[in-house]
Amino acid sequence: MRRGGIIAAGTGSRFKARGILTPKPLIPVGGVPLIERTLRALQGAEIGEVACIVNEDEGPAVQAFVAALELPVSLRWVRRSTPSSMHSLFALREALEGEPFLLTTVDAIYPPKALAEFVAHAGVIEADVCLALTEFVDDDKPLWARLDQAGWVTALGEATAGSAHVTAGLYACAPRIFAEAEPALQARLGALREFLQWLLRRGYRLAGWAGPRVVDVDRPEDIAVAEAWLRQEGWA
Repeated sequence: MRRGGIIAAGTGSRFKARGILTPKPLIPVGGVPLIERTLRALQGAEIGEVACIVNEDEGPAVQAFVAALELPVSLRWVRRSTPSSMHSLFALREALEGEPFLLTTVDAIYPPKALAEFVAHAGVIEADVCLALTEFVDDDKPLWARLDQAGWVTALGEATAGSAHVTAGLYACAPRIFAEAEPALQARLGALREFLQWLLRRGYRLAGWAGPRVVDVDRPEDIAVAEAWLRQEGWA
C-alpha cells in the first residue's frame, strides 16, 4: 500500500468555542502540529503518495506550513469545505481510486509504529475495508464495532455499544468502495460512520485490527490526555 488520504477539513468547532482559533490541523500535541504528526506517520509506513483535504478558509495556512516542512512525500491537496467526513472521503476519490489506500483522520494520536503495523496487517487480508480498532474509549460518540472470532466485523454502531472495540480513525480501503459513493449520497448519509455501516449492510467485507490505544483529539481537554500518554510511554 503506497497511497494515503488525510481528512483534515474539519473546522475544529469545539476548539474555537473555547477560544482556540488555530486551524485544527495546526494544533500542536506534544509540540508537533497534528498535520505534521500525521504526515510523518504516513512516511514511516512508507506511504509515498498522499492526498489531503482541508477546508477552504484554513487550507492556505495549513498548506503553507506543510510546504515549509519539505517532507519527501508526493502530496496532493484538495481545498474544499464539506458537510461531513464521508463527503471529504468522496472529495479525495480522484486522487485515491485505482488501488488500495490508507485513510486517516488528522486528529488520531497513536504509537509511532502503529500505523506501519496496521498497514502490514491490512495488506495480507482480503477486506473491502480494514478498520483499526482500540479498546480505549474517551469519546462522546464512539463508533462501536463487534467482531467474530476470525476478525470480521459483524456489526457497527449503537447496537454494539459496550462491546470490546471502537473505531480508531484509521482505515485501509479497497478502491471498489467508491462504487457506493453515489448511492450513499442519494441516500443522504451524513457521516463516514454511516457510510461504513452502509457498506456492511450492502455486503462489503469489513475486517477489524485490534490495535493499541488511540487518542482522538476532538476537544481541548484531549490534548492534555494525549500529551500525558505520549510522555508516559516515552513517545513525546
